[in-house]
Amino acid sequence: MVATSPAKAESDPIYTEFLSNVAVQGYDPVAYFKEQAAVKGNDNFSTTYMGAEFHFANAENLKDFKANPPKYAPQYGGYCAWAMAQGSLAKGDAQFWRIVDGKLYLNYNQDVKDRWDENIDGFIASADKVWPDVLKK
Repeated sequence: MVATSPAKAESDPIYTEFLSNVAVQGYDPVAYFKEQAAVKGNDNFSTTYMGAEFHFANAENLKDFKANPPKYAPQYGGYCAWAMAQGSLAKGDAQFWRIVDGKLYLNYNQDVKDRWDENIDGFIASADKVWPDVLKK
């Protein structure tokens, strides 16, 4: 079972931890593409996008993100991609990720990511059908 964070999950288009406005748990979304790794960002290199604060490892990654936020921001606002395919909201964890067709997807934990990896295309198709309407539940 995947836990949700109902206090924030019901309406925010970008997932942030409870009592925080930082997206992707402070990890640099651009680094997933450039370094193929989860790299912790620095709040000295930050910007706001869709109401959430994104952190970056360096000025170059910040510049790249500002030039094209939709390219680098995680799909489904950083909520768990597998849960989204089930029509539910759950936190996405910055450590459990995959880039598919140039898009970043996060999952809740390793077990959920392993499940998602079994049918990525099918789960993306299912999740795309409910996003962003699932935020209104």
